[in-house]
Amino acid sequence: MPPNLPAYLLLALLVLAGTAASARARRHHPPPANATSAGDPVYLWPLPKSVTSGSQTLTVDPDLALDPQGPGGASPAVAEAFQRYRGLVFAPWAHAARADKGGYDVARLTVVVFSANETLELGVDESYTIYVAAAGGVNSIVGGATIEANTIYGAIRGLETFSQLCVFNYDTKNVEVRHAPWHIQDEPRFAFRGLLLDTSRHYLPIDVIKQVIDSMSFAKLVSMSWQKLMCLVTQNHGCWNVTPHVRQWLNERNMTTKDAYKYFVLKAQELAIKLNWIPVNWEETFNSFKENLNPLTVVHNWLGPGVCPKVVAKGFRCIMSNQGVWYLDHLDVPWEDVYSGEPLAGISNKDQQKLVLGGEVCMWGETADTSDVLQTIWPRAAAAAERLWSQLEAISAQDLETTVLPRLHYFRCLLNHRGIPAAPVTNYYARRPPIGPGSCYVQ
Repeated sequence: MPPNLPAYLLLALLVLAGTAASARARRHHPPPANATSAGDPVYLWPLPKSVTSGSQTLTVDPDLALDPQGPGGASPAVAEAFQRYRGLVFAPWAHAARADKGGYDVARLTVVVFSANETLELGVDESYTIYVAAAGGVNSIVGGATIEANTIYGAIRGLETFSQLCVFNYDTKNVEVRHAPWHIQDEPRFAFRGLLLDTSRHYLPIDVIKQVIDSMSFAKLVSMSWQKLMCLVTQNHGCWNVTPHVRQWLNERNMTTKDAYKYFVLKAQELAIKLNWIPVNWEETFNSFKENLNPLTVVHNWLGPGVCPKVVAKGFRCIMSNQGVWYLDHLDVPWEDVYSGEPLAGISNKDQQKLVLGGEVCMWGETADTSDVLQTIWPRAAAAAERLWSQLEAISAQDLETTVLPRLHYFRCLLNHRGIPAAPVTNYYARRPPIGPGSCYVQ
Protein backbone atom coordinates (compact mmCIF):
# COMPACT_ATOMS: atom_id res chain seq x y z
CA MET A 1 0.00 0.00 0.00
CA PRO A 2 1.39 3.47 -0.81
CA PRO A 3 2.72 5.34 2.25
CA ASN A 4 0.47 8.36 1.69
CA LEU A 5 -2.91 6.95 0.67
CA PRO A 6 -4.89 10.24 0.52
CA ALA A 7 -2.26 11.86 -1.72
CA TYR A 8 -2.12 8.77 -3.93
CA LEU A 9 -5.90 8.73 -4.34
CA LEU A 10 -5.93 12.46 -5.09
CA LEU A 11 -3.29 11.99 -7.80
CA ALA A 12 -5.28 9.13 -9.34
CA LEU A 13 -8.45 11.22 -9.36
CA LEU A 14 -6.61 14.11 -11.02
CA VAL A 15 -5.27 11.80 -13.73
CA LEU A 16 -8.73 10.35 -14.38
CA ALA A 17 -10.28 13.81 -14.42
CA GLY A 18 -7.66 15.01 -16.89
CA THR A 19 -8.28 11.99 -19.13
CA ALA A 20 -12.04 12.57 -19.06
CA ALA A 21 -11.58 16.27 -19.80
CA SER A 22 -9.32 15.43 -22.70
CA ALA A 23 -11.92 13.01 -24.08
CA ARG A 24 -14.65 15.65 -23.72
CA ALA A 25 -12.43 18.16 -25.50
CA ARG A 26 -11.94 15.75 -28.39
CA ARG A 27 -15.70 15.26 -28.61
CA HIS A 28 -16.48 18.96 -28.57
CA HIS A 29 -13.45 19.98 -30.65
CA PRO A 30 -13.05 17.31 -33.34
CA PRO A 31 -9.94 17.33 -35.52
CA PRO A 32 -10.06 19.76 -38.45
CA ALA A 33 -11.30 18.57 -41.84
CA ASN A 34 -7.71 18.25 -43.03
CA ALA A 35 -6.80 15.62 -40.39
CA THR A 36 -8.01 12.16 -39.42
CA SER A 37 -8.97 11.28 -35.85
CA ALA A 38 -5.37 10.11 -35.40
CA GLY A 39 -4.03 13.48 -36.53
CA ASP A 40 -2.76 12.25 -39.91
CA PRO A 41 -3.41 14.29 -43.07
CA VAL A 42 -6.62 13.48 -44.92
CA TYR A 43 -5.37 12.19 -48.25
CA LEU A 44 -8.38 13.40 -50.20
CA TRP A 45 -8.11 16.03 -52.94
CA PRO A 46 -9.78 18.45 -52.97
CA LEU A 47 -10.37 18.62 -49.23
CA PRO A 48 -14.02 17.89 -48.28
CA LYS A 49 -16.09 20.35 -46.28
CA SER A 50 -16.57 18.11 -43.23
CA VAL A 51 -14.79 14.88 -42.29
CA THR A 52 -14.91 12.52 -39.33
CA SER A 53 -12.93 9.30 -39.24
CA GLY A 54 -11.92 6.45 -36.97
CA SER A 55 -9.14 3.93 -36.49
CA GLN A 56 -10.37 0.82 -38.32
CA THR A 57 -9.14 -0.65 -41.59
CA LEU A 58 -11.81 -2.17 -43.84
CA THR A 59 -11.31 -4.44 -46.84
CA VAL A 60 -13.17 -3.72 -50.08
CA ASP A 61 -14.51 -6.47 -52.31
CA PRO A 62 -12.93 -6.38 -55.81
CA ASP A 63 -16.39 -7.35 -57.06
CA LEU A 64 -17.91 -4.36 -55.28
CA ALA A 65 -21.58 -4.16 -56.21
CA LEU A 66 -23.62 -1.04 -56.95
CA ASP A 67 -26.96 -0.69 -55.16
CA PRO A 68 -28.71 2.30 -56.80
CA GLN A 69 -31.60 3.86 -54.88
CA GLY A 70 -33.81 6.93 -55.04
CA PRO A 71 -35.48 8.57 -58.05
CA GLY A 72 -32.12 9.31 -59.72
CA GLY A 73 -30.12 6.31 -58.55
CA ALA A 74 -30.94 4.24 -61.63
CA SER A 75 -29.54 6.86 -64.02
CA PRO A 76 -27.17 5.36 -66.62
CA ALA A 77 -24.71 8.13 -65.73
CA VAL A 78 -24.42 6.77 -62.17
CA ALA A 79 -23.89 3.20 -63.37
CA GLU A 80 -21.29 4.29 -65.92
CA ALA A 81 -19.42 6.39 -63.36
CA PHE A 82 -19.45 3.48 -60.88
CA GLN A 83 -17.96 1.12 -63.46
CA ARG A 84 -15.33 3.69 -64.36
CA TYR A 85 -14.24 4.23 -60.78
CA ARG A 86 -14.30 0.53 -59.95
CA GLY A 87 -11.91 0.04 -62.86
CA LEU A 88 -9.63 2.76 -61.52
CA VAL A 89 -9.57 1.34 -57.98
CA PHE A 90 -9.08 -2.35 -58.75
CA ALA A 91 -6.29 -3.81 -60.86
CA PRO A 92 -7.39 -6.32 -63.51
CA TRP A 93 -5.92 -9.20 -61.51
CA ALA A 94 -7.71 -8.20 -58.28
CA HIS A 95 -10.53 -10.66 -58.86
CA ALA A 96 -8.07 -13.56 -58.96
CA ALA A 97 -6.76 -12.47 -55.56
CA ARG A 98 -10.16 -12.66 -53.88
CA ALA A 99 -10.17 -13.89 -50.30
CA ASP A 100 -11.10 -17.58 -50.05
CA LYS A 101 -13.03 -17.08 -46.86
CA GLY A 102 -13.93 -14.45 -44.34
CA GLY A 103 -15.46 -12.09 -46.86
CA TYR A 104 -14.97 -8.35 -47.15
CA ASP A 105 -16.06 -5.47 -44.95
CA VAL A 106 -17.32 -3.42 -47.90
CA ALA A 107 -19.08 -5.55 -50.49
CA ARG A 108 -21.70 -3.08 -51.70
CA LEU A 109 -21.81 0.62 -52.46
CA THR A 110 -25.28 2.08 -52.07
CA VAL A 111 -25.81 5.26 -54.09
CA VAL A 112 -28.94 7.21 -53.23
CA VAL A 113 -29.88 10.07 -55.58
CA PHE A 114 -32.91 12.01 -54.41
CA SER A 115 -33.78 13.72 -57.72
CA ALA A 116 -34.20 12.34 -61.23
CA ASN A 117 -33.63 15.81 -62.73
CA GLU A 118 -30.39 15.64 -64.76
CA THR A 119 -30.38 19.25 -65.96
CA LEU A 120 -26.77 20.42 -66.08
CA GLU A 121 -26.26 24.13 -65.54
CA LEU A 122 -24.03 26.52 -63.63
CA GLY A 123 -24.75 26.13 -59.93
CA VAL A 124 -26.18 22.61 -60.15
CA ASP A 125 -26.21 20.88 -56.75
CA GLU A 126 -22.94 18.92 -56.41
CA SER A 127 -23.24 18.17 -52.70
CA TYR A 128 -22.95 14.65 -51.36
CA THR A 129 -22.56 12.67 -48.15
CA ILE A 130 -20.49 9.49 -47.66
CA TYR A 131 -20.76 6.90 -44.90
CA VAL A 132 -18.27 4.03 -44.70
CA ALA A 133 -18.29 1.58 -41.80
CA ALA A 134 -17.94 -2.12 -41.06
CA ALA A 135 -21.26 -3.96 -41.23
CA GLY A 136 -22.59 -4.48 -37.72
CA GLY A 137 -20.37 -1.81 -36.22
CA VAL A 138 -21.18 1.56 -34.72
CA ASN A 139 -22.90 3.77 -37.33
CA SER A 140 -22.73 0.79 -39.67
CA ILE A 141 -24.29 0.82 -43.10
CA VAL A 142 -25.65 -2.38 -44.63
CA GLY A 143 -23.17 -3.38 -47.33
CA GLY A 144 -20.44 -1.12 -45.93
CA ALA A 145 -20.68 2.18 -47.81
CA THR A 146 -23.31 4.69 -48.86
CA ILE A 147 -23.25 7.84 -50.99
CA GLU A 148 -26.22 10.18 -50.77
CA ALA A 149 -26.70 13.11 -53.13
CA ASN A 150 -29.47 15.35 -54.38
CA THR A 151 -28.39 15.01 -58.03
CA ILE A 152 -26.42 12.60 -60.18
CA TYR A 153 -23.66 15.20 -60.31
CA GLY A 154 -23.28 15.14 -56.55
CA ALA A 155 -23.23 11.34 -56.70
CA ILE A 156 -20.41 11.42 -59.26
CA ARG A 157 -18.39 13.79 -57.06
CA GLY A 158 -18.99 11.37 -54.18
CA LEU A 159 -17.75 8.45 -56.27
CA GLU A 160 -14.49 10.30 -56.88
CA THR A 161 -14.03 10.86 -53.15
CA PHE A 162 -14.91 7.25 -52.32
CA SER A 163 -12.38 6.04 -54.90
CA GLN A 164 -9.69 8.10 -53.16
CA LEU A 165 -10.55 6.43 -49.83
CA CYS A 166 -9.72 3.07 -51.39
CA VAL A 167 -6.01 2.26 -51.03
CA PHE A 168 -4.16 -0.82 -52.28
CA ASN A 169 -2.21 -2.78 -49.64
CA TYR A 170 0.84 -4.28 -51.34
CA ASP A 171 1.36 -6.79 -48.52
CA THR A 172 -2.15 -8.28 -48.35
CA LYS A 173 -3.04 -7.54 -52.00
CA ASN A 174 -6.33 -6.08 -50.78
CA VAL A 175 -7.91 -2.72 -51.43
CA GLU A 176 -8.59 -1.10 -48.06
CA VAL A 177 -10.36 1.88 -46.56
CA ARG A 178 -8.22 3.08 -43.69
CA HIS A 179 -9.23 5.28 -40.74
CA ALA A 180 -12.83 4.03 -40.89
CA PRO A 181 -15.59 4.69 -40.05
CA TRP A 182 -15.81 7.73 -42.34
CA HIS A 183 -18.54 10.34 -42.45
CA ILE A 184 -17.97 12.98 -45.12
CA GLN A 185 -20.22 15.91 -46.01
CA ASP A 186 -19.10 17.92 -48.97
CA GLU A 187 -20.07 20.61 -51.46
CA PRO A 188 -18.12 23.07 -53.60
CA ARG A 189 -17.27 26.58 -52.51
CA PHE A 190 -17.55 27.97 -56.06
CA ALA A 191 -19.81 26.79 -58.88
CA PHE A 192 -17.40 27.70 -61.69
CA ARG A 193 -14.18 25.67 -61.51
CA GLY A 194 -12.54 25.65 -64.89
CA LEU A 195 -9.57 24.90 -67.10
CA LEU A 196 -8.87 26.70 -70.38
CA LEU A 197 -7.23 24.47 -73.00
CA ASP A 198 -5.61 26.17 -76.00
CA THR A 199 -5.30 24.05 -79.16
CA SER A 200 -4.86 26.98 -81.53
CA ARG A 201 -1.06 27.25 -81.10
CA HIS A 202 -0.36 23.52 -81.20
CA TYR A 203 -2.62 20.74 -82.41
CA LEU A 204 -3.76 18.28 -79.73
CA PRO A 205 -5.21 14.90 -80.76
CA ILE A 206 -8.73 14.14 -79.62
CA ASP A 207 -7.48 11.36 -77.33
CA VAL A 208 -5.26 13.85 -75.49
CA ILE A 209 -8.15 16.29 -75.10
CA LYS A 210 -10.28 13.46 -73.71
CA GLN A 211 -7.48 12.60 -71.28
CA VAL A 212 -7.42 16.22 -70.09
CA ILE A 213 -11.19 16.10 -69.52
CA ASP A 214 -10.95 12.81 -67.62
CA SER A 215 -8.17 14.16 -65.42
CA MET A 216 -10.19 17.27 -64.60
CA SER A 217 -12.87 15.14 -62.94
CA PHE A 218 -10.28 13.68 -60.54
CA ALA A 219 -9.79 17.18 -59.07
CA LYS A 220 -13.50 18.10 -59.38
CA LEU A 221 -12.95 20.72 -62.08
CA VAL A 222 -16.16 21.02 -64.09
CA SER A 223 -15.72 23.42 -67.00
CA MET A 224 -13.29 23.33 -69.93
CA SER A 225 -12.97 26.43 -72.09
CA TRP A 226 -11.63 25.36 -75.48
CA GLN A 227 -9.49 27.95 -77.29
CA LYS A 228 -9.70 26.53 -80.82
CA LEU A 229 -8.87 29.69 -82.81
CA MET A 230 -6.35 32.42 -82.18
CA CYS A 231 -8.08 35.52 -80.88
CA LEU A 232 -8.28 38.08 -83.70
CA VAL A 233 -10.20 40.79 -81.87
CA THR A 234 -7.97 42.32 -79.21
CA GLN A 235 -7.11 45.68 -77.79
CA ASN A 236 -4.20 45.89 -80.27
CA HIS A 237 -6.11 46.93 -83.39
CA GLY A 238 -3.23 48.18 -85.53
CA CYS A 239 -3.86 45.45 -88.10
CA TRP A 240 -7.34 46.80 -88.77
CA ASN A 241 -5.97 50.01 -90.27
CA VAL A 242 -3.85 48.11 -92.80
CA THR A 243 -6.67 45.82 -94.00
CA PRO A 244 -8.25 47.70 -96.95
CA HIS A 245 -11.89 46.64 -96.60
CA VAL A 246 -11.80 47.08 -92.80
CA ARG A 247 -10.22 50.53 -93.17
CA GLN A 248 -12.92 51.47 -95.66
CA TRP A 249 -15.64 50.27 -93.26
CA LEU A 250 -14.13 52.37 -90.46
CA ASN A 251 -13.83 55.48 -92.65
CA GLU A 252 -17.43 55.21 -93.83
CA ARG A 253 -18.59 55.28 -90.21
CA ASN A 254 -16.00 57.77 -88.98
CA MET A 255 -14.83 55.22 -86.39
CA THR A 256 -11.46 54.58 -84.80
CA THR A 257 -10.21 51.05 -84.17
CA LYS A 258 -11.17 51.46 -80.51
CA ASP A 259 -14.67 52.45 -81.57
CA ALA A 260 -14.82 49.35 -83.76
CA TYR A 261 -13.67 47.10 -80.93
CA LYS A 262 -16.43 48.46 -78.69
CA TYR A 263 -18.98 48.05 -81.52
CA PHE A 264 -17.90 44.44 -82.10
CA VAL A 265 -18.10 43.47 -78.41
CA LEU A 266 -21.49 45.05 -77.81
CA LYS A 267 -22.93 43.58 -81.03
CA ALA A 268 -21.64 40.13 -80.00
CA GLN A 269 -23.23 40.58 -76.56
CA GLU A 270 -26.53 41.52 -78.19
CA LEU A 271 -26.51 38.39 -80.36
CA ALA A 272 -25.59 36.15 -77.42
CA ILE A 273 -28.37 37.47 -75.21
CA LYS A 274 -30.94 36.97 -78.00
CA LEU A 275 -29.91 33.31 -77.96
CA ASN A 276 -30.35 33.21 -74.18
CA TRP A 277 -26.59 32.89 -73.69
CA ILE A 278 -24.57 34.70 -71.03
CA PRO A 279 -21.79 36.92 -72.43
CA VAL A 280 -18.36 36.35 -70.87
CA ASN A 281 -15.77 38.99 -71.76
CA TRP A 282 -12.12 39.41 -70.92
CA GLU A 283 -11.50 42.25 -68.52
CA GLU A 284 -10.36 44.71 -71.24
CA THR A 285 -14.02 45.33 -72.06
CA PHE A 286 -14.74 46.28 -68.45
CA ASN A 287 -11.63 48.46 -68.28
CA SER A 288 -12.53 50.28 -71.52
CA PHE A 289 -16.33 50.69 -71.54
CA LYS A 290 -17.88 49.16 -68.44
CA GLU A 291 -20.80 51.59 -68.58
CA ASN A 292 -21.92 50.10 -71.92
CA LEU A 293 -21.75 46.41 -71.00
CA ASN A 294 -24.94 44.43 -70.59
CA PRO A 295 -25.72 43.87 -66.87
CA LEU A 296 -25.64 40.09 -67.50
CA THR A 297 -21.97 40.27 -68.50
CA VAL A 298 -19.48 38.03 -66.70
CA VAL A 299 -16.06 39.69 -66.61
CA HIS A 300 -13.10 37.32 -66.92
CA ASN A 301 -10.07 38.63 -65.06
CA TRP A 302 -6.59 37.77 -66.33
CA LEU A 303 -4.29 40.80 -66.28
CA GLY A 304 -3.56 40.75 -62.56
CA PRO A 305 -5.00 41.03 -59.05
CA GLY A 306 -7.54 43.57 -57.86
CA VAL A 307 -9.91 43.36 -60.83
CA CYS A 308 -12.75 41.27 -59.39
CA PRO A 309 -13.29 43.73 -56.50
CA LYS A 310 -13.85 46.53 -59.04
CA VAL A 311 -16.09 44.34 -61.19
CA VAL A 312 -18.42 43.17 -58.43
CA ALA A 313 -18.59 46.68 -56.98
CA LYS A 314 -20.28 47.67 -60.26
CA GLY A 315 -22.73 44.78 -59.99
CA PHE A 316 -21.15 42.49 -62.59
CA ARG A 317 -20.15 38.88 -62.02
CA CYS A 318 -16.50 37.87 -62.21
CA ILE A 319 -14.29 34.86 -62.96
CA MET A 320 -10.68 34.93 -61.74
CA SER A 321 -7.76 33.79 -63.92
CA ASN A 322 -5.03 36.11 -62.61
CA GLN A 323 -2.09 35.39 -64.93
CA GLY A 324 0.38 35.90 -62.10
CA VAL A 325 -0.78 32.71 -60.40
CA TRP A 326 -3.20 30.79 -62.63
CA TYR A 327 -1.58 30.84 -66.08
CA LEU A 328 -0.07 27.37 -66.30
CA ASP A 329 2.25 28.29 -69.18
CA HIS A 330 4.13 30.46 -66.67
CA LEU A 331 6.45 27.64 -65.69
CA ASP A 332 8.23 29.54 -62.92
CA VAL A 333 5.06 29.94 -60.81
CA PRO A 334 5.37 27.39 -57.96
CA TRP A 335 2.47 25.33 -56.69
CA GLU A 336 2.38 27.37 -53.46
CA ASP A 337 1.52 30.53 -55.40
CA VAL A 338 -1.15 28.70 -57.40
CA TYR A 339 -2.64 27.35 -54.17
CA SER A 340 -2.66 30.79 -52.52
CA GLY A 341 -4.54 32.53 -55.33
CA GLU A 342 -7.81 33.66 -53.75
CA PRO A 343 -10.81 34.71 -55.91
CA LEU A 344 -12.37 36.71 -53.06
CA ALA A 345 -9.22 38.68 -52.20
CA GLY A 346 -10.16 42.30 -51.49
CA ILE A 347 -13.91 41.61 -51.37
CA SER A 348 -15.41 41.79 -47.87
CA ASN A 349 -19.04 42.53 -48.76
CA LYS A 350 -21.01 39.25 -48.60
CA ASP A 351 -23.38 40.20 -51.43
CA GLN A 352 -20.45 41.15 -53.67
CA GLN A 353 -18.67 37.89 -52.82
CA LYS A 354 -21.63 36.01 -54.29
CA LEU A 355 -20.95 37.70 -57.64
CA VAL A 356 -17.61 35.89 -57.93
CA LEU A 357 -18.53 32.70 -59.80
CA GLY A 358 -15.14 31.06 -59.28
CA GLY A 359 -12.02 30.77 -61.35
CA GLU A 360 -10.21 29.12 -64.22
CA VAL A 361 -6.61 28.00 -64.70
CA CYS A 362 -5.40 28.65 -68.24
CA MET A 363 -3.26 26.28 -70.32
CA TRP A 364 -2.15 28.54 -73.16
CA GLY A 365 -0.44 26.52 -75.85
CA GLU A 366 2.50 28.56 -77.16
CA THR A 367 5.00 26.24 -75.43
CA ALA A 368 2.90 23.12 -74.86
CA ASP A 369 1.88 20.35 -77.22
CA THR A 370 1.03 16.65 -77.08
CA SER A 371 4.45 15.86 -75.60
CA ASP A 372 4.04 17.90 -72.44
CA VAL A 373 0.60 19.47 -72.06
CA LEU A 374 -0.58 17.13 -69.27
CA GLN A 375 2.68 17.56 -67.35
CA THR A 376 2.21 21.32 -67.61
CA ILE A 377 -1.37 21.19 -66.34
CA TRP A 378 -0.76 18.75 -63.48
CA PRO A 379 -0.23 18.88 -60.60
CA ARG A 380 -0.37 22.69 -60.34
CA ALA A 381 -3.98 22.83 -61.62
CA ALA A 382 -4.92 20.68 -58.64
CA ALA A 383 -3.73 23.45 -56.32
CA ALA A 384 -6.25 25.85 -57.88
CA ALA A 385 -8.90 23.13 -57.91
CA GLU A 386 -8.73 22.75 -54.12
CA ARG A 387 -8.85 26.53 -53.69
CA LEU A 388 -12.06 26.59 -55.73
CA TRP A 389 -13.74 23.55 -54.16
CA SER A 390 -12.76 23.49 -50.49
CA GLN A 391 -13.97 25.75 -47.72
CA LEU A 392 -11.75 28.76 -47.09
CA GLU A 393 -11.55 28.10 -43.35
CA ALA A 394 -10.24 24.57 -43.89
CA ILE A 395 -7.59 25.38 -46.49
CA SER A 396 -6.47 28.51 -44.63
CA ALA A 397 -5.86 26.46 -41.48
CA GLN A 398 -3.37 24.19 -43.24
CA ASP A 399 0.39 24.61 -43.20
CA LEU A 400 1.61 24.52 -46.78
CA GLU A 401 4.74 22.47 -46.15
CA THR A 402 3.58 20.04 -43.47
CA THR A 403 -0.05 19.46 -44.44
CA VAL A 404 -0.81 20.56 -48.00
CA LEU A 405 2.43 19.41 -49.65
CA PRO A 406 2.16 15.75 -48.50
CA ARG A 407 -1.45 15.68 -49.69
CA LEU A 408 -0.51 17.17 -53.08
CA HIS A 409 2.33 14.64 -53.44
CA TYR A 410 -0.22 11.93 -52.75
CA PHE A 411 -2.66 13.30 -55.32
CA ARG A 412 0.09 13.54 -57.91
CA CYS A 413 0.84 9.84 -57.28
CA LEU A 414 -2.85 9.09 -57.70
CA LEU A 415 -2.84 10.86 -61.07
CA ASN A 416 0.24 8.88 -62.15
CA HIS A 417 -1.41 5.65 -61.05
CA ARG A 418 -4.44 6.54 -63.18
CA GLY A 419 -2.26 7.10 -66.23
CA ILE A 420 -2.02 10.90 -66.07
CA PRO A 421 1.62 12.02 -66.50
CA ALA A 422 1.58 14.66 -63.76
CA ALA A 423 5.02 16.18 -63.24
CA PRO A 424 6.87 16.36 -59.90
CA VAL A 425 5.36 18.85 -57.47
CA THR A 426 8.41 20.71 -56.22
CA ASN A 427 10.58 21.22 -59.32
CA TYR A 428 11.64 24.84 -59.72
CA TYR A 429 10.20 24.85 -63.25
CA ALA A 430 6.92 23.11 -63.88
CA ARG A 431 6.68 19.97 -66.07
CA ARG A 432 10.39 19.15 -65.62
CA PRO A 433 11.20 15.45 -65.04
CA PRO A 434 12.43 14.19 -61.65
CA ILE A 435 15.96 15.28 -60.78
CA GLY A 436 16.82 11.79 -59.55
CA PRO A 437 15.44 8.47 -58.31
CA GLY A 438 12.73 8.49 -55.68
CA SER A 439 9.09 7.95 -54.89
CA CYS A 440 6.34 10.17 -56.31
CA TYR A 441 5.31 10.70 -52.67
CA VAL A 442 8.38 12.91 -52.11
CA GLN A 443 8.96 14.49 -55.53
